[in-house]
Amino acid sequence: MKILLVGSGGREHALALGLRADSACTELHVAPGNPGIAEIATLHPLDVTDNSAIAALAQSLSVDLVVIGPEIPLVNGAADSIRALGIPVFGPSKAAAQLEGSKDFAKGVMLDAGVPTAHSFTCTSQSEIEKALDTFGAPYVVKDDGLAAGKGVVVTDDREAALNHALACNRVVIEEYLDGPEISLFGISDGRNILAMEPAQDFKRALDGDLGTNTGGMGAYSPLPWAPEDIVEMTYENVLAPMIAEMAARGTPFVGLLYAGLALTKNGIRVIEFNARFGDPETQVLIPRLKTPLATLLYSAATDNLDDKVLNWSPESAVTVVLASAGYPESPIFGNEVSLPTSSAATIYHSGTAQSEGRLISKGGRVLTVTGIGENLSSARAKAYATIKGITLENSFYRTDIALAASKGK
Repeated sequence: MKILLVGSGGREHALALGLRADSACTELHVAPGNPGIAEIATLHPLDVTDNSAIAALAQSLSVDLVVIGPEIPLVNGAADSIRALGIPVFGPSKAAAQLEGSKDFAKGVMLDAGVPTAHSFTCTSQSEIEKALDTFGAPYVVKDDGLAAGKGVVVTDDREAALNHALACNRVVIEEYLDGPEISLFGISDGRNILAMEPAQDFKRALDGDLGTNTGGMGAYSPLPWAPEDIVEMTYENVLAPMIAEMAARGTPFVGLLYAGLALTKNGIRVIEFNARFGDPETQVLIPRLKTPLATLLYSAATDNLDDKVLNWSPESAVTVVLASAGYPESPIFGNEVSLPTSSAATIYHSGTAQSEGRLISKGGRVLTVTGIGENLSSARAKAYATIKGITLENSFYRTDIALAASKGK
C-alpha cells in the first residue's frame, strides 16, 4: 500500500512511524514533513492550505491512501478534493470537519445527538458577551468559535481578561466551567462505526503546576490508572457513537479521527470540545501503545470497512514531554541550533525543526516531543526525562511534572 501523509509536526512523525511499522505499507510519502520524518519517508514540498496541490500530489504519486494530519486542510475541505479523484482519505469532509472548525456548530450537533456538554452561549456583540459572562460567573470559559491553533480558549477568574479575549474573536462561545480532571479520548470512524481508542491526558498550560499560558499541549501520558474502568465504554456509548450517528443522519458522515476532549465532572462525563484529527501531543503516546497495524486500520476506516474490527493495545505506559522554544506560546524564538543525544532510551519526535546548512534548527514553538515507554508511568517518565535532559537548545524549556501525580497514584 502506497500512502501519502499530509503534515509536518510531532503528530505526523508518530503517525509516520506507526504507518511504517505496518507491513502493508510498502511506500510512505509525507508532505511537507520534517527532518525526523525524512529518515523514514520520502518528503515532498507542499502548502497544506492548497487543496488542489494536495490532490495533485496524491494523484501524481498514485497513492492508495491519503492521511491528513493537521486541522487546517481538513476544515478547508482537502479531503473532498482528494475523494473527488477516487482516492481513499482518512480525514473528514469539509462539512464534517466543522466539528472542529466551529465550536458553535459542534454544540448544535451535541444538542441534537443528546451528548452531554457544558451549557453555553454563542455571542457576536459586547452586550451578549457581558451577559454571558455574568450568567456563568468565574471561572470564565471563553472560546474562539473558529480555529486558533489550540490557543483560542481562555479560562480565567479575571473578568476583564475574559472580556478582552471575547472581544478579539469574531464570534465567541462562552460556557459554564466544568470541574474535574480532563481526558482525551479518540475514536476512529468509517462514517458508520467508530472504534474508541485508549484514553490519554494532556497538559495545556506552559508551566509546572498547570500555571502559565494555555498552549497546544506540553506533554501527555497513557493509560490513565485513575480513570474509571469503564471510561472507554462510557465515552463510546454517550459521546462517540451518538455523534457519528447524528453526523450520518445529517448527510455529512464523519470519516477519520474524532477527538473528544472530556471533563470528568461530579455529574458524569461532559464534552469540552471536539477535534477532527489526531491530537498533538496525545498521538505520541497512543500510537506507540497501539498494537493493531495502523496503515491497515486507517485504510479500513477510509474505505467504510470497520465492521468487526477491534483495537489491541500494549499494557505498557507512555509519557511524552514537549521541548519548547523560549517565548512559546506568545512569541517563540526560531532558528537556534538543536543538538540531539547520539542514543536514548526514548523516542524523539520532531515537531518544529528544520535543516539549515547541515544543522538542525528550531522552526516552531514546540520543537520536539520525547516519549518514554515503560512497564508503568514511573518507568516511562524516567526514560522521557533522561532523554530530554540530553537535548541542547538555547533557552528552551519543558514541564517537569508530566504524569507525575498519576505515577504516584494520584
